[in-house]
Order: sequence, then C-alpha cells, then structure tokens
Amino acid sequence: MFADYDKIIERLSLNQLWDFPGGVHPAQEKELSNQSNIEALALPELFYVPVKQHIGIHGDLLVNEGDKVLKGQALTSREQAMSVPVHAPSSGTVKSIKEHVSAHPSGIPELTVCIEADGKDTWCDLKPIVDYTKASKTDVIQAICDAGISGMGGAGFPTHIKSSNVKPIEFLIINGIECEPYITSDDRLMREHAWQIRQGIDILVHILSPKQVIVAVEDNKPEAFETLSIACQQKENYHLISVPTKYPAGGEKQLIQVLTSREVPAHGLPVDVGCIMYNVGTCYAIADAIVEGKPLIERVVTLTGQGLSNAKNVWARLGTPVSHLIDSAAYDASKQKEARFIMGGPMMGFAITSLQTPVVKITNCILVPSDNELPHIDGERACIRCSACADACPASLLPQQLFWYSKAKELDKAEEYNLFDCIECGACAYVCPSEIPLVHYYRQAKADIRNQKEEKAKSDRAKIRFEARKARLQREKEEREEKHRLAAEARKASMKSDGGAAKDKIAAALARAKAKKEALAKKASGTKVTEPTNEQVEKTGSPEQAESAGAIADKAEDQKKAAAAEKKKKVAATIAKAKAKKAAQAKEADKPSESAKSVEQAEPTEKSAASEQAGASSSEDAKKKAAAAEKKKKVAAAVARAKAKKKAEAAKKENKES
Repeated sequence: MFADYDKIIERLSLNQLWDFPGGVHPAQEKELSNQSNIEALALPELFYVPVKQHIGIHGDLLVNEGDKVLKGQALTSREQAMSVPVHAPSSGTVKSIKEHVSAHPSGIPELTVCIEADGKDTWCDLKPIVDYTKASKTDVIQAICDAGISGMGGAGFPTHIKSSNVKPIEFLIINGIECEPYITSDDRLMREHAWQIRQGIDILVHILSPKQVIVAVEDNKPEAFETLSIACQQKENYHLISVPTKYPAGGEKQLIQVLTSREVPAHGLPVDVGCIMYNVGTCYAIADAIVEGKPLIERVVTLTGQGLSNAKNVWARLGTPVSHLIDSAAYDASKQKEARFIMGGPMMGFAITSLQTPVVKITNCILVPSDNELPHIDGERACIRCSACADACPASLLPQQLFWYSKAKELDKAEEYNLFDCIECGACAYVCPSEIPLVHYYRQAKADIRNQKEEKAKSDRAKIRFEARKARLQREKEEREEKHRLAAEARKASMKSDGGAAKDKIAAALARAKAKKEALAKKASGTKVTEPTNEQVEKTGSPEQAESAGAIADKAEDQKKAAAAEKKKKVAATIAKAKAKKAAQAKEADKPSESAKSVEQAEPTEKSAASEQAGASSSEDAKKKAAAAEKKKKVAAAVARAKAKKKAEAAKKENKES
C-alpha cells in the first residue's frame, strides 16, 4: 500500500524521498553544452515536416504542393481524438509532399511536407487567450490541441488527451530531471525561461485542479533549481524538490516512486495512483500557446559530443535537417573514423541513417561522439549469465529472459515476462559485459507484437463483419419462411371459411402458372401457344381441363392458319392455270401444235378408208361411218389440246420451282 497524502507532504517538506530499484551512474558529460545561452539558428533552405510526430495517428493534410504558407500555419487537421496538427516552421512554399527519411531507428520513410523557406519568416494570425482563468477548461484544452503540443520529454503523448483527465489528481509533477548524460536542453530552458515555465504550470493547475504541485529537479542542476525556486516562491502549494542524481530517475514511473513511494501498476497510468506528470519543455510550450497564441514550431535541442567543436543548445525549428544543426556546431570529421550521429542521448538515443533526418517534437539532442568517447561495439558476445542487467533494471524485470525470448521470437513468453513494462532506458545494456544491445532486441520484439496485434485486430474485425452478415442472412431467411408459413396458414383458413372458392382460386393460379411456364418453353422452341385465360380456368374448374382448353384453342388456331394457307395455294394455282392457258392459246395461234398436225396427217387415211368402204356398202352406211369419223376426229383434237395444256403446266411448274 502506497503512502497517504499527508505523509507524502510531510516527507516532501523535509526533502526526504524514496528510491526506485536498480539504476546506474554513468558519466554525465553535461559541461560540454550547458555553459552558454540557447542560440537562435539561421533558417535552413528547406524544412522537412513529418505529418506525424506523436503517439497516435496523423491528421489530414490541409495544404497541397505549390501552396504558400505562413509561419505557424497548420499543415494538418486535428479531427481524430489521438491526433494533433503540425505547423509550418517558417513562411515559404510547399515544394513537395512525399515520403522522406524519418526520425526513427529504422529510418523508414514517412509522409513529409517539404517547405522551401522564403527568408521572410512571416507569422500567420495568432489567437492567444487573453485571460485563461476566465475561459472554460474545454477552451483551454482545445487551444493546447490546436497548438500541436505533445509530450516533449520523449514519449510524444498528445498533451490535450492527458489534460482531459476526469479523475481526481493529488499531485501534479513537473519533470525537470533530465537524467540522461550529455543532454542539457531542459537545464538551459529552466535557467533562462523559468517564468514562462511557471506560467505553463499555472495553466495546468487551472485545468486539472491538483492538491499539490511538485517541481522535481536533479541535484546536478543547481542553477536551474534556484531560478525555478524564485519563479515559484509565491505559490504555497508548489514544492520544489531536489532529486539525487541517478539514471533513470527521470522516468515517469521511477520519479513518481521517488517522490510519493507509489508504484504505477503494470498496464496502468499515473492517474491510477493520483498523479500526473508533465515535462518542463511541455509547460513552456503550453504557456507559449495560451499566452502568446503560438503553435509548437520549435524546441531546444542540445548539440554535443567531442565530434563537434562548438557544443551548445539551440532553438531548432521542427523540420530542420540534422545537417544544418551540426554545421552550426562546427562538425569535426577528423575525430571520427566512421561518421556517427545519434538522435538522443547515449543511453536511449539511436543512430540516424541520414543527415537529412528532420528535428521533430521529441528531439532533445544530437550527439556526435568521437571514437574515443563512445567506442564502436565490436560485436555482441554470448551472455555469461552474470545478472548485472537484472540488478540495474529500474522496472524490476528480468532482462536476460526477455533477451532470450525476444531473440528467439517467442513473443508470447516475452509478454508474460512483462516486456512492455520495459522503459527502454538502456541501463541493462550499459552494464552488460558482453556488450549485447539488449534494448534493440526489446524494441524489435515490441514492434513485432504490435504488428501481430494489428493483424489480429483486422482479422477479428473481418470475422465480426462476416458473422454479422451471416446472422443477417439467416434472420432474413427465417423472416421469409415465417412470412410464407403465415401466408399458408391464412390460405388454409380462407379455404375452410370460403368452402371451395379459395381452392378453386388456388387451382386457377396454379394452372395459369403451369400454362405460362409451358408457353415460355414452347416460345423458346419457336412454337406459338395460347395461354388459357382466367375465364377458361374458372369455367373448367381444374388445371387439367384448363390445360386441355388451351390445347384445343392452339389446335383450332393452327387449323385456321392451315386452311388460309391452302386457300391461298389454290388461288395461286388457279391463276397459274389461267396464265398457262392463255400462253398455250397464244402459242397455238402462232404455230400449229404437233397434235393438230397428227390429226391432219390422219385425215387422208381415214378418208381413203371411208371411200373404199363406200364402194362396198350402201350410202347409209357411208353416212354413219362419216359421222363416226368426224366424232373420232373431234375426240382426237380434244385429247391433243389436253396433252398440250398439261405439258405447258408442267413446264411452267418446273420453271417456278427452279
């Protein structure tokens, strides 16, 4: 059980603090850069402003290539809850919007707005809150969000989200520890701008209403402690506490444990133990946003290391490439066999992959060590199981176990050993005699776990959508079946109540459906059919009789058409006969037919025969014979005409068919 409020206040008034487990005491090397005031740099030609510089998601772009922008103008929106905007660090023109090397250990390119400075450095319209004490807390928090402020101590958590806390706060802790070696940006900020930091603390008190404010400064910064004490001396509930120098005393959980003895639970937040913490740089940015109306476009960056001839602290605009910073500090390449540029300190920093890497909101230091200062690691060696890493771990973890599981990609076991409680302070790697880069393995394992969780989340969402669709289709099917069941019951009830009328109607409907189906089938085969009408179905009283009626109607229609075709054919034949007869008559008029010739040839023979018989018989017999011959002649002529006519018709028919 952690200490209660009154006991904590009593111990703080006596400057009696608690301690956290583990920790190391590396050489500080802060004198390299903390001896001179913060300098303002000349503007670079190009700024590379990443659209995402915080924990969360980036906003939507508000500018396009070729747009003119002013200093402090928003480049992205803040529509999403975990999103804060980024702003133009100077006036100029948007030269491009494309992928650019990121301020990340991997250097993976990310979407970046490239701005070509015009040298005028013209501000956009600023909107300060004249009297924040009379403004609502919501308006003040909204102004902090609009200014693009996120945690500047290294985490980059959106400040407006943290400031929207609704839980009761006992201790508002202002972190001025800056425990990592070489880094002095917060030290110089507290020395030179203590009053503005105090203004930021006052604004946070207005928003959060804590019982007490604790301003913690490490005891290796006496000048910063003194200036802040003067700035806060009029506030009775502001306690300035000098914390013993020990790395990583500036960690959020470690500092809360030192000041209050309260331990933040695993997967928990400081508000769970009545505390909330802000960095002094964040307080300065809050005062700038509320009192001056300025968005976050610059921060103090330490340029240090023996590889620089002029180590110092500078006001660096966000988006400034590292090459511009080290040029201003007189980089001496002769002190490095192999160029090394570290963003951050020697414990938690990482080597950048390009000098075009931009300064972002969490960049507090650019370290350029000489070969003697931070020698190159020849290569990790096998773990000797000395347990020095476990002794140094401020989170009371088992770094050795985490290393084995992370290296073997046994991510489930690494999570079981509380991998995500690791603050990546680097104390374990600092004391490792085998020079194993333990933190790099932990970072990689964390990234792999996050990727797995994202993939699982996508899969789960897809599964939920599939199951929802399946359930919807099943529900619709059941609704249709229920509808059909109710309709069937209604028909049955109607049949019972109406006698045979409903049954006849159903039979008629079925007959119509069947006839329609057969009609469609015959139509598809090229045969025209006549569907039975409702009257036919109603008259017949059954589908079979209706079907027969439809068939009879079809047959009658076919017979009618056949009769019409036969009649048409007979008319055509009659016309053909008439034409043939006319043609034959014309032909006979022009040329005697062969039949006529044969008749004429037969006449002398018959006449001679008659003459011979006339000599032997009487005159009466001669007359009878003459009449018979005449009759025979007429018959022969008629036969000849019929044959000629028949032959003409056959010839005409043959011509027609060909």
